[in-house]
Amino acid sequence: MNRRQFLYSASLASLAACNSESEPSGAFQPNWESIRAHEAPDWFNDAKFGMFVHWGLYSVPAWATPLGELGEIDFDVWFRSNPYAEWYLNSLRIQGSPTEKHHVETYGEDFSYRDFTPMFDEASKAWDPAKMAGLFADVGARYVVLTTKHHDGFTLWPSEVENPHLPPEQRASSRDIVGELTDAVRARDMEMGLYYSGGLDWSFNPQPIEKFEDLGATVIHTEEYAAYADAHWRELMAKYKPAVLWNDISYPRQGDLEGIFSEFYNADPNGLVNNRFEIMGEGAEPRHHDFTTPEYAKMDAVTDYKWETCRGLGFSFGFNQIETEEHTIGEAELIHLLTDIVSKNGNLLLNVGPRPDGSIPELQEQRLRALGSWLDVNGEAIYGTRPWTRADAKTTDGLDVRFTQTDDARYAVLLGNPNEATFDAGKIPADAKITLLGSDSEVSYEAEDSGLSVTLPEGRPETHAAVLKIVA
Repeated sequence: MNRRQFLYSASLASLAACNSESEPSGAFQPNWESIRAHEAPDWFNDAKFGMFVHWGLYSVPAWATPLGELGEIDFDVWFRSNPYAEWYLNSLRIQGSPTEKHHVETYGEDFSYRDFTPMFDEASKAWDPAKMAGLFADVGARYVVLTTKHHDGFTLWPSEVENPHLPPEQRASSRDIVGELTDAVRARDMEMGLYYSGGLDWSFNPQPIEKFEDLGATVIHTEEYAAYADAHWRELMAKYKPAVLWNDISYPRQGDLEGIFSEFYNADPNGLVNNRFEIMGEGAEPRHHDFTTPEYAKMDAVTDYKWETCRGLGFSFGFNQIETEEHTIGEAELIHLLTDIVSKNGNLLLNVGPRPDGSIPELQEQRLRALGSWLDVNGEAIYGTRPWTRADAKTTDGLDVRFTQTDDARYAVLLGNPNEATFDAGKIPADAKITLLGSDSEVSYEAEDSGLSVTLPEGRPETHAAVLKIVA
């Protein structure tokens, strides 16, 4: 147990001892005014790159209509032809959907979604959590977020909170996947965050979602479910001591978030929560978050608030067996994406969708290792940096450039590998030294006003993005 985990455990024990007192103890009180004083900690600002893991019953059928086969996105039919494989149960419940047709043809009319449970349990016996965590560490991730319960209500840990709508054999995985991966991730010196679907649970609300305007109406706001979700979050906090509470699809208005957040921050002031605890719809009172989470999207410019783009390597978060190379982000595009996000004060939470046995599909692993290889050479322009005065520029030849900085250096990331480049890099002092990361040679340059012209050294390594380090 490291120092942070020890302090977390001691804090939880202290909080439990104080439960009988009339006044709550700790720096954070169970009210929004107190909780909103919390900000994203330095470790999260420094981390830049995390791994998201979507793994569950939906990994067994592993099927959805890839977005590329739909042409332009038509949101009127999105849920009917949902590219997210983790939404398999919802798609299955929509009569006449491609998923319903595939399911009946493959498994038969009498085979229910819950019948995937023993298949998942059998396959997951082969999972090696140390191997999974090792891959994430090897490719440069600094934190991991695991789906503990997705919208289908199936938990990846042996919860003591009883689900009244599912029989015991269909409630949870036979392995404590949350606990085993948490231990493996921390053994590789990464932070561990936990995803939980707080607003949707199809074991409580079986109504299928067919249109986006119906999504908010299917978020569960009942005393029964609020107590269930609250108990789950408290159980996850007590058992696994997560660094991030990553909620999805809103949270019941009857929930005790003020209590949960204050307990969480008092146990770990360096923990943080995302923005998806907010209630959907107009007129809802704002709650609290440490960072925002755009999905398959990013900001256009530097922001003064912390954000995190989440997305899959393909069009799905859960493993989709029919996604191919054409549906998967390319090596250069992935490297450029991370650089662009970091230049604007964001993190990239990049998702993998394991097979039922926990193995990472080869195409996904290849993309991860390509990104990791680039970070091995150029990571100092990513980790621990902050945005410069602006995020971007273009060379006179039209090549995109992204900027980051530390206290000691400014970095200009050329989104390509040109022999020469001229661009606006701000004022460059006469005695500045410019080097190319991954090369032993200095870069020859000329600087006039805000224009910088560089000639990159010959014989430099091939790369999807050349990084210049500017030190005054």
